[in-house]
Amino acid sequence: MGLELYLDLMSQPCRAVYIFAKKNDIPFQLRTIELLKGQHYTDDFAQVNPLRKVPALKDGDFILAESVAILLYLSRKYKAPDHWYPQDLQARARVDEYLSWQHTALRSCCTRAMWQKMMFPKYLGQPVAPETLAATLAELDRCLQMLEDKFLQNQAFLTGSHISVADLVAVTELMHPVSAGCKIFESRPKLAAWRQRVEAVVGEKLFQEAHAVVLKAKDMPPLMDPTLKEKLKLSLQCLLH
Repeated sequence: MGLELYLDLMSQPCRAVYIFAKKNDIPFQLRTIELLKGQHYTDDFAQVNPLRKVPALKDGDFILAESVAILLYLSRKYKAPDHWYPQDLQARARVDEYLSWQHTALRSCCTRAMWQKMMFPKYLGQPVAPETLAATLAELDRCLQMLEDKFLQNQAFLTGSHISVADLVAVTELMHPVSAGCKIFESRPKLAAWRQRVEAVVGEKLFQEAHAVVLKAKDMPPLMDPTLKEKLKLSLQCLLH
């Protein structure tokens, strides 16, 4: 068996891995794990990833979890063009710097913005206090400002003049609040221009393909399975704070 990628394109890190693999012509078998159906809770998937999270990679007998580790593994194994994860010490350090920052910054507020604005009330039927959503959107705005000021600055891409895995990780994050109707690019022309550059390098068709599922999430019917609904609510309560 060749390379297998366990993904759900509702998940922003899964989208980054998917785009990277497709853009670099890496052959893989897609194993879709639908988070909103609770498929990550199954015993079969726990054999692949005991963390019960996606993305996950299986390469023969080798199994790997965590999106950043997977992106770097694919980059090294398949000798992706240097700009994705540069050999130059300081250029690579800039990519590492962003990847280290985003976990508790952009990842956190983008996820909470989407769930609080759309998924909790529409999919799980759980109201979100207006002040909670307002605080999350204010935090998102601060993170976007930091993304511009600290990382993008006046460069073409987040870590320099060429696209890197940092840009893929960032743009897939930002499409989460976009899917919930947040107009995050409209008041930020610098960020909007960066997104257009990223999409142009990736290719519009691949970019849209990767985001089709999340951009249709607003049209999903409410979850009716009471057992799964309570299980998801319990596991996602952290996103309400």
